[in-house]
Amino acid sequence: MDRLETRELAYFVAVADELHFGRAAARLGIAQPALSKAVQQLERRLGVTLFERTSRAVALTEAGRVLSHEARVALAAVSAAALRTQRAGARDPRLILAMKPGGDAGLLPAILAAYEREPAALPVEVVFGACPADMLRDGQADAALLYAPPDELEGLDSEALLTEAPVAVLPASHPLAQRASLRMADLAGENLHTKPADPGAMRSLSELMHLIALGRKVAVLPRVLTRPLRDDLITVPMADLPPVALLLAWPAHSTSLSVAALARAAATAIRSSAVASSTVT
Repeated sequence: MDRLETRELAYFVAVADELHFGRAAARLGIAQPALSKAVQQLERRLGVTLFERTSRAVALTEAGRVLSHEARVALAAVSAAALRTQRAGARDPRLILAMKPGGDAGLLPAILAAYEREPAALPVEVVFGACPADMLRDGQADAALLYAPPDELEGLDSEALLTEAPVAVLPASHPLAQRASLRMADLAGENLHTKPADPGAMRSLSELMHLIALGRKVAVLPRVLTRPLRDDLITVPMADLPPVALLLAWPAHSTSLSVAALARAAATAIRSSAVASSTVT
């Protein structure tokens, strides 16, 4: 079978989104017969039926649902590759590092200092966003510092820089604030902060901390994200949650020399920090 073309994948995704050939054709700016023909050709090439068609409705088959996911991943990867390629070929190439505000555990200055000593180092532009992992996937960033569980690292390679136990963040006046440790069951009934499905709806840390201080929320966060802590807040270690890792992440199978240099610099900075800590103690 010949390689699939991005055009036909984009046509398929439009129909999968709309579940209506007429609306999908209008969205793409092409004639409906041409779209129907393109989808039929794609089905013949793959040897599967992608859509169940009746006079009243269009629905994805199981094969169609699989391609709907895979096609989006492929199209996003192509778009991201184009952005990264354009940056690499720019007259003044730079490395874009994404992170949440305050999401570096205080390590970024040491990492950047070590990176500047690398032969393949480029100027670094630090950008902030609610979801650094997505910024990597869509090509807006070359590397990212992030806290993420394994199921959020699809399509990425990563290196753990440090791990910390999560803490509950409570108003200083909260009845649980003086406990030595807490379990998730202790927070039942509280208005617990959860990560929104839409990254654009995610609150800033300062806004979240303000809501906690007002008694409107409680949160469970990596301890590093609570520093510096407001005077009217308390953190209490969570006894029944696994440690959270701060990761340096980059697109899987990246061949970027500058990204590899950043990974080496991060490892060097972490080793130096650990040696310094052991010397002090």
